[in-house]
Amino acid sequence: MEFCLDLSHHPWARSADPQRAAREAIRIIEVADQAGLHSAWLSEDPDGWDAFAVLGAAANRTERIRLGTGVTNPYLRHPVLLAMSAVTLDRLSGGRAFLGLGRGQPEWYRVSLGIETGQPLRALRETIALLRQWWQPPYRASSSGQFRVQDWRLAFGPVQPSIPIYLAALGPRALALATSQADGVLIADFASEPFLRRLVPELRRKVEMAGRDPDAFSIFVRTAITVTDDPEPILERRKSLLALLCTLPGMARQLEVPGFDVPALIARLREVMRTEEVLARGGGLSAARELGDLATARRLIPTELVAAVSHVGSAEEIRARLRRLAEIGVTHVFVAPPGDLDPHAYADLVARIRP
Repeated sequence: MEFCLDLSHHPWARSADPQRAAREAIRIIEVADQAGLHSAWLSEDPDGWDAFAVLGAAANRTERIRLGTGVTNPYLRHPVLLAMSAVTLDRLSGGRAFLGLGRGQPEWYRVSLGIETGQPLRALRETIALLRQWWQPPYRASSSGQFRVQDWRLAFGPVQPSIPIYLAALGPRALALATSQADGVLIADFASEPFLRRLVPELRRKVEMAGRDPDAFSIFVRTAITVTDDPEPILERRKSLLALLCTLPGMARQLEVPGFDVPALIARLREVMRTEEVLARGGGLSAARELGDLATARRLIPTELVAAVSHVGSAEEIRARLRRLAEIGVTHVFVAPPGDLDPHAYADLVARIRP
């Protein structure tokens, strides 16, 4: 089992010192690199940073850690820009780039940004096909579908034979696309053990049915591992994240927790967060925070439910949970950023929780 780092632009938005926040982001990736983490994933939404710019800066300050998006999409970046950005990062990093790809939230792009979204799954399928063409000699690609590309050639390709593509997926059709076309899948935060116990063997079986090697297919699960003896404040903060993310369409599939009526809870949360109204306006997560009632949402969410789908607690508790995930077949998990820890202390923390 490998450990990964998950970073977003939110610290930049909260910081009163922009340059310090930028330096801190690079320092965190440097520490993760020196501590031996597998990869750094930088989120990319249309209200935050340019993930590839940050990753390019980190490429010059790191040696081993793999660098990529977690995730971007073909609406924010046309497939040719995705191809160019990933190849540029791969060359800057000496062959350490990967691409985390997802469908994005279509309402943001269609309603607020005036981008024709078409069919999101079709857009992903065509994007992957185009990228595979652009990353192989002679670096020429064509498509007659949603993206009409007419024999467009790039000047050069990546350092790697092909840059890995990991698809963020939860629904059956997106998962089918991942198992047939991608190099791995990224499962969203708040995935329960019962959900993963059912899903992971099915993914392996579908990869094999597609004529591919299931052992070469990576399964990343956003776990947000936090080692602490005082889990309550962290679980309380995660209630807000659950209310913001799991109320989006299709984003609560992974919340399979026996003893809780999750569909009823999500329906109620969508009411208090005014999710339908926010999406109809094309609003993003900042709009959800402004219009929704997060205080009521947190009161509605049982702490026991959040604890069941969070990896927050002592090193011993987390190691036991990760051992079960490894037995299920999960290959990569995410650990919280190092904070003030130096590389040695961060590496020691990872060693303490490694199953």
